[in-house]
Amino acid sequence: MEEHRTFADFDVHPDIVTALSEQGITHPFPIQAMTLPVALAGHDIIGQAKTGTGKTLGFGVPILQRVVTPTDAGFADLPQAGRPQALVVTPTRELAFQVAGDLEKAGARRGARVLTVYGGRAYEPQIEALRAGVEIVVGTPGRLIDLANQGHLDLGHARTLVLDEADEMLDLGFLPDVEKILAMTPAGRHTMLFSATMPGAVVSLARRYMSQPTHIRAISEDDSGQTVAAVEQFVYRAHAMDKVEMLARILQAEGRGLTMIFSRTKRTAAKVADDLVERGFAAAPIHGDLGQGAREQALRAFRNGKVDVLVATDVAARGIDVENVTHVINYQCPEDEKGYLHRIGRTGRAGATGVAITFVDWDDLHRWALINKALDLGIPDPQETYSSSAHLYDELSIPEGTRGTLPRSARTREGLRAEQVEDLGGREDAHGDRRSGGRVPVYEPVAGPRRPGAAGRVIEEF
Repeated sequence: MEEHRTFADFDVHPDIVTALSEQGITHPFPIQAMTLPVALAGHDIIGQAKTGTGKTLGFGVPILQRVVTPTDAGFADLPQAGRPQALVVTPTRELAFQVAGDLEKAGARRGARVLTVYGGRAYEPQIEALRAGVEIVVGTPGRLIDLANQGHLDLGHARTLVLDEADEMLDLGFLPDVEKILAMTPAGRHTMLFSATMPGAVVSLARRYMSQPTHIRAISEDDSGQTVAAVEQFVYRAHAMDKVEMLARILQAEGRGLTMIFSRTKRTAAKVADDLVERGFAAAPIHGDLGQGAREQALRAFRNGKVDVLVATDVAARGIDVENVTHVINYQCPEDEKGYLHRIGRTGRAGATGVAITFVDWDDLHRWALINKALDLGIPDPQETYSSSAHLYDELSIPEGTRGTLPRSARTREGLRAEQVEDLGGREDAHGDRRSGGRVPVYEPVAGPRRPGAAGRVIEEF
């Protein structure tokens, strides 16, 4: 049966099968099972799938199968030796980092060299890696174009090109850059485009640059590509002055694991993270005012479990793919239904289940009404809720007697400070990304006796 098929059944290279098996991955997810036969045969693909469905390996395995690596016989004599043979373009740094990590793990035994390039990091290490030779490049449009214009990135042998999260790419205004990148690659390339939605601009892009693509849709008809069935959704009409208290009690719910909290503004993200640290939680902010080093520090700490609460703005959180996120909390109502789906899609991923909680202010009721109608959620009038409301405790499995400060006995995580900040060095890139050398506030929990106002402090890391 289809669900019992393994990667080996798709004639995937044994080294790739072994590397995946070592990661505990043997059976492909639906999007992978649908994509592999078509992609391995070299056909162009338009893949429509929501985030968290495992599409990275859907295009990653064919890439790794096709590239020639230094471990292959006769590699040194090939014209493409050491030059990028495959390119994956992503809309955000965080997604580039995640995709590259997956490719490195799956290609570990193939000897494929993967380079991640994006703004906010020094040029020099990326240039040195390109000179040393790489087979696969994963990057964001701006930095890819910069390196190509400077003569360091040669895409003339990139026979495979992937546009990941194409709808987000176009939403962020990257269409001109994507077209420039496409023009740098060979005309007969193998092109794969993946997108959660198919707006007209994405369809137009596919028509112009792809050759008879196969459209693969890994979204069930009854799901309609809208709601995430594995996510239990709660919506509460909350008072602005009571939200942090509600958060603190929700974060002590039974079974809560890694949690992402979304805000609409950078200022709110920073303040909520600070407030939670003061209450004893291992929290960290991630938003556009933080330098790349601080953003990556927060993400590593979250992935490693040193902090279990990440407070993020929508833009900063695009492309973040972290396993075992059990709860997503919308501290502020999303702008629209697309934003709502993007946020709650951070949980209930890859077959897991999750909980999504949305706070709706009184002045956001009209915005929520539009989201509810567009997604047919059946929650037109969120229940007025406070941190002491009995139904909040009952619905979210919050133990009776829970208060808004984490007990000292439960403060077991190391906190953000335990995760080292990398020195990214180098000069600022052409797109003005903030670099190491700026002074960026980083939040840390403070050990020792509790003093008024001293449960959390701002330190200057770099």
